[in-house]
Amino acid sequence: MAAVIPETGPPSAAMRRTLGVRDGMAIAASSTAATTSIGIGMGALAVYAGRQTPALLIVAFLPILGIALSYARLNRTEPNCGNGYTWVGRSVGAWPGFLTGWVVLVANVVFMAYTSAITGSVILQFAGKAHLHNLFGIALDPGSTGVSTVVGLAALVTVTVTAVTGVRSATRLQWVLLGFEYTVLLVFCTWALTTGDQPFSWNWLNPFAIGSFHSLAQGLVLAVFVFWGWDAAFTVNEETKNASDASRGGLIALLAMLGLLVFAAIAFQRVMSADELIAQGPQALTFLGAKLSPEPWASLPLAALMCSAFASLQSSVIPTARGTLAMGRDQTLGRLWTRIHPRYGSPAAGTIVIMALSAAVAVLAVGIPKINLMILTAVNSIGLIVALYYGLTALACAVRFRGALREGPLEALRAVVLPALSALVLFGLGIYLAYQYATMSDHFEATPDNGWFMLTIPSLIVLSGLVAAAVAKWRRRSAYFTTGRGTDADTIALPMDATA
Repeated sequence: MAAVIPETGPPSAAMRRTLGVRDGMAIAASSTAATTSIGIGMGALAVYAGRQTPALLIVAFLPILGIALSYARLNRTEPNCGNGYTWVGRSVGAWPGFLTGWVVLVANVVFMAYTSAITGSVILQFAGKAHLHNLFGIALDPGSTGVSTVVGLAALVTVTVTAVTGVRSATRLQWVLLGFEYTVLLVFCTWALTTGDQPFSWNWLNPFAIGSFHSLAQGLVLAVFVFWGWDAAFTVNEETKNASDASRGGLIALLAMLGLLVFAAIAFQRVMSADELIAQGPQALTFLGAKLSPEPWASLPLAALMCSAFASLQSSVIPTARGTLAMGRDQTLGRLWTRIHPRYGSPAAGTIVIMALSAAVAVLAVGIPKINLMILTAVNSIGLIVALYYGLTALACAVRFRGALREGPLEALRAVVLPALSALVLFGLGIYLAYQYATMSDHFEATPDNGWFMLTIPSLIVLSGLVAAAVAKWRRRSAYFTTGRGTDADTIALPMDATA
């Protein structure tokens, strides 16, 4: 049984520097979850972009690239597992800095909640293929949020255990899962590309052919969500042998994600019409497999989707626990989050608490009866939150390195102009969509097509962050607020857990 050694006891444990570029790539690639994004996201993107989905993905990548360069530049100067929380706090201000850390925490908790339900749904689809449709009188319906959530919570507990026992072993498992899912994804997408009966058109790559600015804006927020996750590599920068390894891992994973997404979007459209793609929704990848091949080969895309969901769950637990570790070091959150397990060198207590919070959110989401509606609700809400914290981090880069404006046009472009433009684009998208949500409905209803509901969720996340910040400033009296600086990663003494 675990016991806590007081801070006045033996020397504090520290996270171990055992990771390299490949590990950062594995964490970033698993967190972006290309197969899951492709499997459940192409239909949602097609709702807004139609046949221009490949173009939408390319356009959305441009501000994300600016954000990624901002992360790399800030990480080179100040590697910290809190990344955006620390960088924004020191460059822009403590309140927006804390809000950055808070919304990342909440967004990941919500993401893990709905991803666990997706994982459960995929497992139930496999059960259906094995002709297991009922268990103890309960219908094993993969479209049911309740049944999928119960099964998915077992998967969430499993990945939490692997995350607690060490990030190194977790990344090894992720490489195995990534290898399988990417192989299946590339084989089936290549098959679709070469045998599809829908004629290819260069107009698919024309963003100006998207129906309206509203469709473009909504589609861009969804696409930003699809790319979301590459920054997970930066949360293990205190566990990499060299801080720059985290930057290289994240950037390589992001570029690979762009290639996979655009390739898959074109491949899907070679096999399915826009109406088919929209109608299939989160089952688009499994529909593709069934359309191209007979069983048992048609089940391979479903197996790849399950591997992607498992890897994504695990890679979300890892960075979230490290973000709260940084906040705990600054005492903006409680000391519970700073406990490092002496054997595994991981923030074990925080990892378990995050799992519990995600499980609680997943249970609350059971009120949304159909899993495709739950996915759409989560994606839209998280998309706005991701745009907010990415924009704040890019703004921090532009503010911190504003002196580069005097160091020549190339340096000014990389350190200030591109980050600032990327931040403005994401802020603009968020403000525009918030206005659209506020004016599109005349009553409140808990559905993904109700503007007030879609605005309520991110608003509550931000409001709760401001309340938590007030507690940290005036009750905890955190130095993060009183001195304007957080705690350096290499100077804090962390309490460790001990096993009896």
